[in-house]
Amino acid sequence: MHKQSLFHISKRDALPWYQAVLIRGGAIVLALIVCALVTMLLTGENPISIYGTIFYGAFGTARKSWVTFQNLAVLLGISLAVTPAFKMRFWNIGAEGQVLIGCLATAACMIVLGDKLPNGVLIPVMLVAAIAAGALWGFLPSFFKAKWNTNETLFTLMMNYIATQLAAFFIIVWEVPKGAGKIGIINQNSEAGWLPVIGGKQYLLTILVVVVMTILMYIYLNYSKHGYEIAVVGESRRTASYAGIKVDRVIIRTMVLSGAVCGLMGLLLTAGTDHTLTTTIVGGRGFTAVMVSWLAKFNPIVMVFTSLLLVVLSRGASEISSVFSLNQSFADILTGIILFFIIGSEFFLTYKVSLRKSRKEA
Repeated sequence: MHKQSLFHISKRDALPWYQAVLIRGGAIVLALIVCALVTMLLTGENPISIYGTIFYGAFGTARKSWVTFQNLAVLLGISLAVTPAFKMRFWNIGAEGQVLIGCLATAACMIVLGDKLPNGVLIPVMLVAAIAAGALWGFLPSFFKAKWNTNETLFTLMMNYIATQLAAFFIIVWEVPKGAGKIGIINQNSEAGWLPVIGGKQYLLTILVVVVMTILMYIYLNYSKHGYEIAVVGESRRTASYAGIKVDRVIIRTMVLSGAVCGLMGLLLTAGTDHTLTTTIVGGRGFTAVMVSWLAKFNPIVMVFTSLLLVVLSRGASEISSVFSLNQSFADILTGIILFFIIGSEFFLTYKVSLRKSRKEA
């Protein structure tokens, strides 16, 4: 006799927004409780002190706050870049390489043309080069996908490695001093190619650009013809074809847009804040952006909050390690627990779990 399970899982209808907020909020509260228990068991430290340190690490001083918002802007910008492709069910895992190739194009213009062009001409040239490089890195996997149905996940992942090796090659070519294995600050004396500082705040330009990008991406995805085509292709490519949508064109166009936005973020990183080029300048944010976009259900406005949560956790984790003399692994444990509960809450937003009725009750 076949034994039935105790619980019955069924797909939910669309939840009202306030119920979704309650489920996610409840998941975060549970995560904090579990983190408190783990903290007391493993370290003996007061959990309230740990949470206070996390907040202080992100917002404790004006300098910390600016760095937090700059990190938020960069992560959010890259998340916005990958979102159109993900909404189209094109799994673009190549944002890391697309941003890095934009950084490389920017650095090349700064180094090669820095003493030849005035800033008013050099910066537009850098902008075009960074966007074109990122767009190319987005175009290649989409073209092969559209023409020969290649696996976009593997293709975009491999493009990351190509971008990394290209950056490593040119870092050796441009290294200062020779044999150092790094470039250092580009055009430190002349500041050629450096983006302007607004209001005396180094990170303000990046933040403002990403604010504008967020608004434009929200409008593009929800109120434009292209956004509608992306949504239809994401639901069913066959249905999109029957509706007269040129699916191949939509795939290529969308990935070119994603790559171009990643290239723009590369420009902001190299010419706006870091003023250098390293193979780790993106810092894994191209992969973190996948989580941000997915958790926000491809909604650019919600991405602001998911990006902020991840950035605060990251900044706070570093502060915990230094203040309590704990290794980075403990901070990663707390971050992992919180993310586990947040990701797990998505299951309860999509599915309803109920006790199965016994045959007598039935």
